[in-house]
Amino acid sequence: MYNGKKILITGGTGTIGYHLTKQLLQYNPSVIRIFSRDEYKQFNMSREFGPYTDRMRFLIGDVRDEQRLLRALEGIDYVFHLAAMKHVPFCEYNPFEAVKTNVIGTQNIIQAAIASGVKKVLFASSDKAISPTNTYGATKLTAERLITAAEYQKGPKSTIFSSVRFGNVMGSRGSVIPLFKEQILTKRSVTVTDMGMKRYMMTPSQAISLMLKANELAKGGEVFVLKMPVVQLSDLADVMIEEIANRYNIIEPIHIEEIGLRPGEKMYEELMTHDEECIALETSDMYILPSIFTKRQDTYPGVLDVKNPVSTVFNVTVIDKNLLWKWINEEKLI
Repeated sequence: MYNGKKILITGGTGTIGYHLTKQLLQYNPSVIRIFSRDEYKQFNMSREFGPYTDRMRFLIGDVRDEQRLLRALEGIDYVFHLAAMKHVPFCEYNPFEAVKTNVIGTQNIIQAAIASGVKKVLFASSDKAISPTNTYGATKLTAERLITAAEYQKGPKSTIFSSVRFGNVMGSRGSVIPLFKEQILTKRSVTVTDMGMKRYMMTPSQAISLMLKANELAKGGEVFVLKMPVVQLSDLADVMIEEIANRYNIIEPIHIEEIGLRPGEKMYEELMTHDEECIALETSDMYILPSIFTKRQDTYPGVLDVKNPVSTVFNVTVIDKNLLWKWINEEKLI
């Protein structure tokens, strides 16, 4: 699918962008354009990818700038739209900045992709888009709807738009794993929102694998909802404390402090709404929400004949500490 093709990744210097680039390079694309507004991260990424940089281009730009996107998307076959403001409290305190990046930026991608004749656009959404209680979730939901509606408004153009919805990516910048590590090393304590809090989490490798599968399956207007493992935050804190204490020979006790919910933060996340459950198709590793704007009866390989009850953090078995430890070490997240 990607052999000899031209790919653009917005937000390409982020954690998901980094791992996605690493995976896509194995498929021998003609070029991967990394589009982001952080020149320092682009500089570091260009050094890390050394031998591959003959097939990579680093473009400074912002998804808020449609003219820049039009230039960046010239000749592009596939777009992975990862750029976003993601930090819940920062989106709460700067809501219109989140709108400009997450909503207007997504519409700019849509317009530029249609104008440039891109084959497929895959948008990275979030489980926080379901029944949103914060600005981040609301902007992701709006962006999802823009991507779905693009399938309807594109007219005779052939660009295929779809979204993939997933939760927290373990080890990503600003997430709890690097935060816990820093707190343990510098303060000998960790701050946990609530010991009973559960979150959908997946490793970078799991997220990338399912994103690529979703992009391959996409026929237009779908939302692919990944089946994600559920992690209890207190278990993650325990595993991190034990692992880092062993690695750095820390013998003094490390305390866990509960600090309560931050502005806009939810206690529990959801995979989809009840209405979405009613129309969802199910495969072994994801749910597929067909486009509401087309009358096509699309078929997908591996769809189960009998749909299981949709998983939520309430009825999914929390992964145990041993598996959590294994994932952290296998993916070198510490």
